[in-house]
Amino acid sequence: MTTHRGTLDVPGASLHYQVQGAGPLLVISQSGEGDADRSADLVAQLTDSYTVATYDRRGLSRSRLDDPERGATLVEHADDLHRLLSVLTDSSADVLGCSLGAVIGLHTAVRHPGQIRTLIAHEPVAPRLLPDDERGRHEHELAHLQDLYSRDGLGGVLPEIARTLGIDPTNRDAEPDLTPQPMDARRIANFDHFIRHDFTAIIQDTLDTTALKASGTRMVPVVGRTTPTTVFDYHCSLALAELVGEDVVEFPGGHNGNTSHPRAYARRLREVLAAAI
Repeated sequence: MTTHRGTLDVPGASLHYQVQGAGPLLVISQSGEGDADRSADLVAQLTDSYTVATYDRRGLSRSRLDDPERGATLVEHADDLHRLLSVLTDSSADVLGCSLGAVIGLHTAVRHPGQIRTLIAHEPVAPRLLPDDERGRHEHELAHLQDLYSRDGLGGVLPEIARTLGIDPTNRDAEPDLTPQPMDARRIANFDHFIRHDFTAIIQDTLDTTALKASGTRMVPVVGRTTPTTVFDYHCSLALAELVGEDVVEFPGGHNGNTSHPRAYARRLREVLAAAI
């Protein structure tokens, strides 16, 4: 399968993106430290039916910032996705948004009505979807994780991030014969940018939740089958479902089911997208 790689200049940054496959356009807006390669196993299951685009969010891997010490707001991330979609198609497209990527998708749907046909929103990390008291508690939790990272580094904070999102690092729940992506220098640098800058963007989020239903985008709130029902990201999916009047859909795996269960996840994704036609 041939991969087209491109660079898109946007205000304050340049974005690396990759396009593979043939068929309707599906853009994956990845979670956390994930770059264009993070969903490689999932993409491989989809390219027979979809043109799949992935990209390095600004500040990650090959997407460069004019000012490396400046992060981005979620509005800026959403406008990046909007510009990428505009380069790839002159019609609407489907988006799979995972975790932070789902919040970027929500902002894009509100700011650029009609550009996203269906948004599969897998456990958006969006405190603004929650009641005020719960929202404040989770915003403080994210700030605490940033402080923990500053003090104890990646080794100290990763277990706490996993706990917050309902991920059990001692139980490798994944499809067989799947090779884990290494914690190499590039991924460590991506985690650094994600925790220091994108956590701040989540805490300072300005999402207009009242505008979600009127966006014209069909939004599908997703939870992972093994994500504990008590955690923050699970509650965000339930809140989104109530806001937009959609049922919550269960996908294989947990918070990172798109990377841990790519075959089963692709099958479920195809079902949900086909139901939207």
